[in-house]
Amino acid sequence: MSYSITEPSSRQKTVAGFLVITYSLVTLIPLLWVFITGFKTPPDSISYPPKVFFTPSLEGYVNLFTTRTRVTPEQLEALPPPANFAEEIVRNRKMVIAGPSKFGERFMNSVIIGFGSTFLSIFLGTLAAYGFSRFKVPLKDDLLFFILSTRMMPPIAVAIPIFLMYRKLGLSDTHLGMILLYTAVNISLAVWLLKGFIDEIPREYEEAALIDGYTRFQAFYKVVLPQAATGIASTAIFCLIFAWNEYAFAVLLTSGNAQTAPPFIPTIIGVGGLDWPAVAAGATLFLLPVLIFTIFLRKHLLRGITFGAVRK
Repeated sequence: MSYSITEPSSRQKTVAGFLVITYSLVTLIPLLWVFITGFKTPPDSISYPPKVFFTPSLEGYVNLFTTRTRVTPEQLEALPPPANFAEEIVRNRKMVIAGPSKFGERFMNSVIIGFGSTFLSIFLGTLAAYGFSRFKVPLKDDLLFFILSTRMMPPIAVAIPIFLMYRKLGLSDTHLGMILLYTAVNISLAVWLLKGFIDEIPREYEEAALIDGYTRFQAFYKVVLPQAATGIASTAIFCLIFAWNEYAFAVLLTSGNAQTAPPFIPTIIGVGGLDWPAVAAGATLFLLPVLIFTIFLRKHLLRGITFGAVRK
């Protein structure tokens, strides 16, 4: 019987499929539990043993988007009937809605800072990677190593100097300050990843464009960028994930105007303790933009990760 050294056997495919499914379930169970907790009531969320079957409730999402205050039974009876389901849910807990919460503002701050820093990192990283890939840059290897070395030190190690510098420059608690900071952290990752992708694009494409009368910029824009789209997409996802989930700098450098969702979600405190359904609801909503962005670019991501892995 002959065996192929490249084509896996049916047994190997079965084992590989089992391992992939098992790994997927193990990684998805915590996310699924967070999603489910967002539809529990506070008592159900802390019940022991944990409840798998329960009556769904939107109390967590109502608590996430509102601030509430407790009133006496006499004050509660004097109020008019609830105007919507949110007021009805809150009044069942002997409370009334005092106003909206700050989650919406913090979520928009995350969108502005996360996507803004990602765009800037990709823009600058693509230009720098193209320069390193196509031109003779003096001390290129040393410069590339210096850029890479910025990833060797944990960013939080320089948190205090950055805090003092930002306070002096007036960048503390500003969108611009956080975008510049996250861009500075992500730029090394963008340069190194994109340089690898651009190196794989044959120079002959650009040379043909230059012969046809294109300028260097036109050749870069119309020839290189479309070919590097897969690398740009995969790099953008990695940069966005860091900027979206970053916590330490967000806690240290923001407090109100530019505070993002990660440091805000743990502060969702309800009357009598931590409101786990509201926290889970906030975490679920916080996952959606990155999830949608990744799904939208999934084809580019898969091809970008494997780009250049197999050569003819």
